[in-house]
Amino acid sequence: MIRPSSVVPPSASDPPVSCHALIPCAGSGSRLPGDVPKQYRRLLGDCVVQHTVRAFLRLPRIATVSVVVQAGDALAASCLQSHPRLRLVPRGGASRAHSVLGGLDALLEAGAQPADWVLVHDAARCCVTPRLIDALIDACSTDASGGLLALPLPDTLKLADAQGRVVRTEPREGRWLAQTPQMFRMAALHAALQSAIAAGVPPTDEAGAMERLGARPRLVPGAAFNVKITYPEDLELAQAVLAQRAGEPA
Repeated sequence: MIRPSSVVPPSASDPPVSCHALIPCAGSGSRLPGDVPKQYRRLLGDCVVQHTVRAFLRLPRIATVSVVVQAGDALAASCLQSHPRLRLVPRGGASRAHSVLGGLDALLEAGAQPADWVLVHDAARCCVTPRLIDALIDACSTDASGGLLALPLPDTLKLADAQGRVVRTEPREGRWLAQTPQMFRMAALHAALQSAIAAGVPPTDEAGAMERLGARPRLVPGAAFNVKITYPEDLELAQAVLAQRAGEPA
């Protein structure tokens, strides 16, 4: 097994390091009822995942964009236009970690190098911008651990009991809200996810898998508009953000 600390940054004699985007798109979106999963809901005429993919394809420094879907998923193929750097990967799994691991396997089989960077991004974070992606790459490309977009916690944090009543107020200093993309070396993330899944503790994000093996990912300031669509009101917010950019009514 390759641990994060054992992955040596490439030297001048190694092949050039590439950046790949990996977008898990295999979830059912159970917290957002509807006829189709949230990644295929329409905003301004396009599927949510179309907006997401478009942001990455606008950056020439992203070598490939892999969208990981469940086997037999016809919706992705119907809404994502063909592009030389875009791949549909039918290796979606039972959890996000399984889907990302399947996507990493496909990338490595297709010729990606273990030292390449992979930027894992939620399909449902459709308001991400090329500027945010660029900022993450610029901040992490020379970092030993990699990192993620995140926001310092802006509000008061409460700990609740099982009845939904406040137990206490938690300090918010040093607390951040994790976002995506999350950027790590291909081999290091692959090893971290394999280890977590084998231990029966699949993480909710890639940084969590890396932390479990001792890495300390860099926190790179994200943006409040980089919202993840989870509930119905998130669709309204995302549509307003995208409409404002396009100069259209929300």
